[in-house]
Amino acid sequence: MENFNQIFTLLAEEEGISLNLDILETGLLNIIALLAILIYTGRDFLGSLLEERKTTIVKSVQDAEDRLNEAQKRLSEAQKQLDQANLVIGEIKNETIATKKLLLESDAYEAKKDLKIRFDRALAAFKSKERQIFLEIKQQIISLVLKRTVIRAQEAFGPKERATALINDTINKLEGDLL
Repeated sequence: MENFNQIFTLLAEEEGISLNLDILETGLLNIIALLAILIYTGRDFLGSLLEERKTTIVKSVQDAEDRLNEAQKRLSEAQKQLDQANLVIGEIKNETIATKKLLLESDAYEAKKDLKIRFDRALAAFKSKERQIFLEIKQQIISLVLKRTVIRAQEAFGPKERATALINDTINKLEGDLL
């Protein structure tokens, strides 16, 4: 800190900062001689360092360009694969839609077939029940006719044995025809 203060003290005592044009006093020749010696002796060393650095930079740039070209090739290949994958996906979607249509048509056909079978069974059951009901009604009608006939015969012939035998014979004949 003391040296720093001395610098300002010296500047204050002088009339300001001025340019010294005396070459020997400023040491300009010393600096030029030092630079000339450094350039002469360090030319080979500095040149080899610069050349080595140049080759390193050129090699790095070349490697970067090679990596860039390789990356561009891989990008174009990946783009082609993406296009092919999109094509395959489109084909798969179309095949899926076609398969869905076929499955729906098949399901519709199976449903129609199943409904036809159920309808036929229901119709057969209905006809069977109809026939059974018809036979029951027919038997009830015959039974009523026979009862009325017996009642009329009893009224017409009275309680005679002959009339009873005639009625029984007629009933037996009619029952055989009905069954």
